[in-house]
Amino acid sequence: MAVRKIDISDGRAALALVSAGDAPRQATAMAVRYLLQLLDEKAPGNSVEVRVPPFGAVQVVQGPRHTRGTPPNVVEMDAATWIALATGDEHWTDVVAAGRVTASGVRADLADLLPLRP
Repeated sequence: MAVRKIDISDGRAALALVSAGDAPRQATAMAVRYLLQLLDEKAPGNSVEVRVPPFGAVQVVQGPRHTRGTPPNVVEMDAATWIALATGDEHWTDVVAAGRVTASGVRADLADLLPLRP
């Protein structure tokens, strides 16, 4: 089953609402999913799972494919942290040092992939 792509204008509109502050949950969800989509386009693959609960997850980065159980390379964070990282408002090393990102596995460092510059 193919995943429906988020249109660029819809994704950017959701990001604008989030950056303006006090965005509705639906806009936050779309912004998160749009940025995950951009990450998937930038670094396609199946070796790292990036999770932003409860809004979405994506498998990215070339390498060994994972098919069962907990992936060996997992990155997880909340929506606000993901949006800040993906848009360049915050830096990977800072949020990891602050404990706002859980990253496990040898491929779970996204520093070279962020920001996405949507």
